[in-house]
Parts: sequence; C-alpha cells; structure tokens
Amino acid sequence: MYIKQIKRVLNEPVLLFLIVSCWILLALFMLYPLIMVGLKSFQPRPGIFGLDVYRTIFTRRYFITPIFNTLKLGVTVASIGVLIGYLFAYSIVKVNIPLKAIFRTIAIFPIVSPPFVVALSLIMLLGRNGILTKTIFGGKAPFQIYGFWGLVIVETLAYFPTAFMTIEAVLLSIGSDLEEASMSLGSGKWRTFWTVTFPLSMPGILSAWLLVFSQSMADFGNPLILGGRFQVLSVAAYLEITGSYRISHGSALAVLLLIPNLIAFFAQRYWLSRKSYVTITGKPSSIKVLEPPWWVKMIFILICLVLIAGILLIYGTVFIGSFTKLWGVDHNFTLANYKYAFGRTTLKYLIDTLLLASVATPICGVLGILIAYLVARKEFPTRRLMEATALLGFAVPGTVFGIGYLLAFNDKPMVLTGTALIIILVFIFRELAVGVQNGVAVLYQIDKSIEEASLDLGASSGKTFWRITMPLLMPAFFNALFTAFVRSMTAISAVIFVVSARWNLLTVRILGAVENADLAQAAALSWILIAIVLLAMFLLRFLTINFSYQVKLRGIGV
Repeated sequence: MYIKQIKRVLNEPVLLFLIVSCWILLALFMLYPLIMVGLKSFQPRPGIFGLDVYRTIFTRRYFITPIFNTLKLGVTVASIGVLIGYLFAYSIVKVNIPLKAIFRTIAIFPIVSPPFVVALSLIMLLGRNGILTKTIFGGKAPFQIYGFWGLVIVETLAYFPTAFMTIEAVLLSIGSDLEEASMSLGSGKWRTFWTVTFPLSMPGILSAWLLVFSQSMADFGNPLILGGRFQVLSVAAYLEITGSYRISHGSALAVLLLIPNLIAFFAQRYWLSRKSYVTITGKPSSIKVLEPPWWVKMIFILICLVLIAGILLIYGTVFIGSFTKLWGVDHNFTLANYKYAFGRTTLKYLIDTLLLASVATPICGVLGILIAYLVARKEFPTRRLMEATALLGFAVPGTVFGIGYLLAFNDKPMVLTGTALIIILVFIFRELAVGVQNGVAVLYQIDKSIEEASLDLGASSGKTFWRITMPLLMPAFFNALFTAFVRSMTAISAVIFVVSARWNLLTVRILGAVENADLAQAAALSWILIAIVLLAMFLLRFLTINFSYQVKLRGIGV
C-alpha cells in the first residue's frame, strides 16, 4: 500500500513539493524546538549528558512542590469548571429560560480576552486596596487572593467557557427522541436525565475536563500575578531560566509540564473519536426544551445570573478602573491612562502587536488549511503523523513552546532571537492546530464525489480546488484566521521568552504594569486589547456572512 502511495506522490511533482515543504516547516519550527527542550533537560553542563538535573528536581522540595501544586490546581479547576460548564450548558440547551442568547454571548467573553484580565480584576476587587475590600469588608479581604484559592477562582472563570462550549455541542447532538422514549416508558424527568441524557453526554464531559485541565496546567499569566508562594511549573520554569539562569533546570520543568498535557491531549482525542455516544437515526432529530417546575427553573436561572453577574463584574471593574487616577487610592475620573496608552512609548507595544499578529494570521490560516487538505484528501505515507504533528499546538503549553524557541534559535545555524521573525513563527506554529483541525473537520464532511464530478467534467485538479473545495473551506479558514489573530494578540506564555527591546508586545506591557501595581494603566491597556479583538470578531462575522452570500449567488451550497 505504501509503495503505491509513494509512486502516486512521485508522479505528482506539485503534491510532492507541498508534502516535503510542509514537513520541513513542521520539523524545523514544531519538532526541533521541542527536541531541544528535551535534550537540554539532560544536559546539566555543556557537553555533558546525564540524569543529574532530574535527580535534583525529584530530590528537592523546592522543585517537587510546583509539580504537585500544578496537578492540584489543574484537577480542581477542571472539576469545578466542568461542573459549572455543564449546568450552564444544560440551562441554555435543555431548559426554557429567558435571555439565552445574551447569557451565551456574555459567557464566552473570557475566551476573547487575555486570561490574566480576570486576575487583574480580582486584585482590583479584593486586593489590599481593592474596592470591595475597603467598602464591604472593612479593609480586610475575606480570603487571601494570592495563592491556591485565588487561582482557582480566576482560572475557573477564565476557562469554564471552554467546558460550556464543548458540552453544549454534545448536548445539541443528543436529540430528544431517546429522552421522549424513556419518559413514554414511565421514567420521570429525573430518572431520564441520569439514565439517558447524562450517559450520552459523558464523553463530552470527559473531553471538556481534559481541555480545562490542560488550560489550567499551561496557564502562565494568572499564576505569575496571583500565585504568591503557591508556585506552579510554568512559572517555576520561567523563573529558572530568566531569574536563576539555570536553563537545564527550566527545560526539565518544562518537560514535566509537557507530559501530562500530552496525555490529556491524546486522551481527549480518544474520547472525541468514540462514536458510541452519538445518536444517528434516519430522521432529523430535534432538541426539545424542557418546561420544569417553577422552582427548578428558578434554580437554573439563578445559576446563569450568578455566572453572568460575575463576568460582568470582572470586566466592568476593569473598564471603570481604566478611568481612575490611581485605583484603590484616587478614584477620580481621568483619561490619563488612555493618553498614556496612546503615547509614544506604549503605542509602540500596540503597533508591534498588531503588526506581528497581522503578518502571522494569514500565513497561519493558509498553512493550516493546506495541511488539512493534504491529510484529508491525499494518500501518502506519514499522513497521520503529519496531522498529529500539526495538532501539537493544542498539547504543548506556551511556556514549553517559548523555551523551545529560545533554545533552538538563539545560536547557529539559525539565530532568530531579537527579531520579529521569531515572534511571528511562534504565533504561526502555536496556533496552526486550529486551522488544521477546522479544515480536516470540514473536508471529512464534504463528499469526495463532488470533486470527482468536477474532474470528470474536464476541470483540472487546481480548478476543482479553487472552484469547489476552497469555497466550502472558507468558513473554516475565516474561523482559523480569527482564532489565530485573537490568540496572537492575547498571547503571553510563549512570547515572553522571545520578545526583545526592538520587538515587544502589549500583553507583556500589561503584565509588567500589573506587577508594578499600575492597575489603572493595565486596565486601560487591557480594554484597548479587548476592543481590537471584538472589532476583529465583528469583521470576521461580516466576511463570513458576505462570503456565504457570494457563494450562494454562484450556485454553490455550503
């Protein structure tokens, strides 16, 4: 079989060129940095290899503590986040409550903003000079926000939308037929939920748990701001490299951070690949919205209201704080923070961020769709390996990615540190997985007979791709562009290792402002970043709708 595939590829020079080119890029900018992290962790001194670094890590409490802290935080945040996400998703999908569209829109707001904005808001509310600390709690916060529980609150609010969207998709895929059949056989709503709805949604729950667990494990900004003495692996690795200059120790900690994330990634893909929870019938299935007793309905509404109120409080606090002179001391209205944001020094951070993200985004989108097309439509050896490699961006924490680029491109034969190119490459290959996954999902849904019919009518492969396949891929392409742009604009964990005096980013400046207690300035910069992301989201929506309309005019149904 492989011999036939090789012969077929060799007979198509363009295909061969594309496959080789994609592999060169993936090997150089995805695999090579990760290999460098692994090799450096076994190199305590130049030219010497051994297990000394790992022996040190596993025998000193200073290093062991962040390992257990990271796992403890990840498990706690994932469990609470999935519980909240499931209750919220069930309320939106299955229960007849008002204002669903508004609730859903506000709930996903943390996804389009820097995750450490939640930490900034918590400091402004419950920090030493927090507004709630002073006005409600008499100058003493009800609990210590710098540590484990502060991180649990912040990460749960930041990452529960991931669980909500994952579980919502699963609940929407479960038609009401089985639930109605169960109730028609005498089961009550409560028993039907536990015997039908909940078991069918279990793979989605496990997938959501693994996703939130990975996000918590990889989080860098929030632990750096709120961690205090509760240190996690991402921050410990960063401090070992930038503070203690023990690169081998930082690399080893990065490897230990990578392992559970890889396990979670492959476990999550395994659950998604299972089909036993999908109910497929010969008839279209609908979602029946429940009309529960009034008191049950009020519980679901209360859950939604509490969550939405919490999110609005977080972002409202940051918004109001951006117009104050000195948060916690002088709350008089001022535009000075925005004047500072658009001043010559800070404006450079914004321009650099916009420029680098704008360059990386289209390259990331095109490369992602190209790899998706190759692995979904072409037969060649290493096809599955190429897909798995391209999807590593989902599994590799940003801290590990950044350390890898620092090690790989800080010396000959390819010195990129201090340049714009290294930041652009981090953006591209960190977010490449989104374009690949979206493209593959769409291509697997498109019947090959459509393309075969075009070829049978005399169209070339190139014309078939541009006239048939590409229009169908455009929604996935636009989605990949949006995700790549948003995550590039809000990135911190990977890029903090590769920024320089010449090329710096707005997120790094915001983080610096928070660490220096310039909360009002950090709030203003955060809202400028959020406004840019929201503008990009509306622009993407316009482009998607406009393109779909143009496709229909040409007679191609998406």
